[in-house]
Amino acid sequence: MQVYCILGDERALRSKSSAMFSAILTKMGMNGAYVPFKVLPENLGKAMQSLEILNIAGANVTVPYKEAVLPYMDVLSEGANIIGAVNTVVCTDDGLKGYNTNAIGVMDALSSVDFDVSDKSALVFGTGGVSKAVVFILNWLRAKTIIVAGRNFEKAEQIVKRFSGEAKPLDSIADHPMPVDVVFNTTSVSSKSESSNMDGILKKLDLPGCQLVFDLNYGRSQNFWEEMAQKKEIRFMDGLPALAYQARRTFALWTRAQVPPEEFLNALNENNL
Repeated sequence: MQVYCILGDERALRSKSSAMFSAILTKMGMNGAYVPFKVLPENLGKAMQSLEILNIAGANVTVPYKEAVLPYMDVLSEGANIIGAVNTVVCTDDGLKGYNTNAIGVMDALSSVDFDVSDKSALVFGTGGVSKAVVFILNWLRAKTIIVAGRNFEKAEQIVKRFSGEAKPLDSIADHPMPVDVVFNTTSVSSKSESSNMDGILKKLDLPGCQLVFDLNYGRSQNFWEEMAQKKEIRFMDGLPALAYQARRTFALWTRAQVPPEEFLNALNENNL
């Protein structure tokens, strides 16, 4: 049996990845299991060592460790090295190899709704590993302008210096109209209970001409990104399509099996995930 896992804080235990990958393993007739592991920050190094010790075949890395696992990788793919974040680990005889399938998952999700970001302007909320992946793919797809808004302004500046764009403090983003074509939420918050500050910012945010709000989170019963989009009559998409598309890429890295993305989307829908 091949064992795969997801590593993160307590949010790993709530991730839909476990049920989704388990369904795909069953569908493909593979003898495998996928399990979530909650890891404390001080134990991250030991957890990465344990992947090899326990003969884990592959791992997903979720918030808040996508950047923190970099020093524990023996090899980085070109994409993971450029982006500076890892969400997929392949355990090989030569050690741990880190990949980033977040960026291409976002690209595939945008393509699935026929949204072309080339020559368009984007506003990206957040400064973590997912933000790096989004800003990277926006540059790759030739977005015209990219604004990164973060609570940590220094991290926002680091991201735009790494790729390109303009950094803005989060609390200043609603001070004047933001005429962008697409908004991405790469933070971990999507509801007032998670951040009353972000809720207040979104209620004041003016987005003339915006065509799409893309929240990389999912599973919120109340989502202030979706509520904002509905009030402004902007198309909304949550993170489930991106999850399915990046999972397809991850599964291929682990197993070399090319599974259509529809199977991952069906696994989410059939299991009411």
